[in-house]
Amino acid sequence: MAMDDENDRRQAIATAIKAELERQAQNGAVRIDVEALAEAIDIALDPPAPAGEGRHPDELNATNDD
Repeated sequence: MAMDDENDRRQAIATAIKAELERQAQNGAVRIDVEALAEAIDIALDPPAPAGEGRHPDELNATNDD
């Protein structure tokens, strides 16, 4: 099982590097922005929590049903 996790981790890193380098190339970068690359990898390994979905129907009452 750990092998799958390691492979998934490596794939996430590789995908983040590829996407960030492509983004930089599309923007005409002459040099690699290492800080942006590091941030892309950081986000790939620990993505931000999804935006709140609001309240579910069973959580609504007369005071918060808007």
